[in-house]
Amino acid sequence: MRGNIGQLMQQAQKMQENLQKAQEDLAKIEVTGNAGAGMVSVTITGRMECRKVRIDPSVITDPEMAEDLIAAAFNDAVNKVNAESQARMSAATAGMPIPPGMKLPGMF
Repeated sequence: MRGNIGQLMQQAQKMQENLQKAQEDLAKIEVTGNAGAGMVSVTITGRMECRKVRIDPSVITDPEMAEDLIAAAFNDAVNKVNAESQARMSAATAGMPIPPGMKLPGMF
């Protein structure tokens, strides 16, 4: 029994190291979300910091449409970061039984 606890502790430490590395790597990525067939694009980091917004000049003439497209592009980028985060965290915890829906410390 004692060996099993030691092995479990080693697995937990390895998983913690993997999670930390995945979080560091994720923070460095940049993802671009698009809306309106590319008329608006928003680039954010893995930490959800906005890096760039590009708006086609034709969108500026309709402020309401511009607002909707900016929001949609931002939401698209956030969804992409969340998907990438989930994929990286799943890879980092491979082999460890984690209940579905459980958020680990530091997950975005």
